[in-house]
Amino acid sequence: MDTKDVLFELRTKRGMSQDELAEKVFVTRQAVSRWENGETVPNTETLKLLSNLFNVSINTLLGAPRQLVCQCCGMPLEDELIGRNQDGTLNEDYCKWCYADGNYTYSDMDDLINVCIPHMVKEGFSEVQARAYMKEMLPKLDYWKRYEELSDDGQFEKFKQKLIEEINALNIEGMPKVEKLNALVGKYVNLEYPLSNGTTAKFLNDGTTYLGNQLESMFGGERCFGVVANMDFILICTYGTDGADPELVLYKKR
Repeated sequence: MDTKDVLFELRTKRGMSQDELAEKVFVTRQAVSRWENGETVPNTETLKLLSNLFNVSINTLLGAPRQLVCQCCGMPLEDELIGRNQDGTLNEDYCKWCYADGNYTYSDMDDLINVCIPHMVKEGFSEVQARAYMKEMLPKLDYWKRYEELSDDGQFEKFKQKLIEEINALNIEGMPKVEKLNALVGKYVNLEYPLSNGTTAKFLNDGTTYLGNQLESMFGGERCFGVVANMDFILICTYGTDGADPELVLYKKR
């Protein structure tokens, strides 16, 4: 799909006129018309505004001329998987799991590999094959090649350790001590909890990246503890297989 078709489709899906789109990105209606006729394409700064407005990557606006790949874990990227900068704009170099709100979530390559292997096994790799593939592929990616330049001198890791200490200090009965927190995208862990008044509620944002982990209950059985946290809160729950029958244990503001 060409840029002219992408822009027309995005605009009409929003029910916007050419005048309305022009106003939002600070150009004339005639400029929008020329884009949609294929006479011109938006300049770089306008593409950034359009990306933010329509919540799609610049790559998509340009007709997806290249396959985006996360430069930390190697995952092929679609728009809904792309990480965000601190100002909320999309960063087309990283996925939501590796980069969230301007923070790189992995500082140890082995930790990342250990997180990726179970997912790759589900795709048909053996654990040995998955580990060998990741060991060969990751050092070729931009984040790991430029790690010394891009890293934050361990500040994010210190934040994670502080969160772990706070979670463990809660002494939740039956829950093992948390040793690691991984990046979790809200969409995949945003469970709906029954409340005492008979209603249900979700506490997460599908598009936000959090830190968390799943822990087997010390009581045994099939139910697990789930931990989700960020700078603002700590959430602890239990649930059955594939997130069935979730129960909220604790929601604490930090």
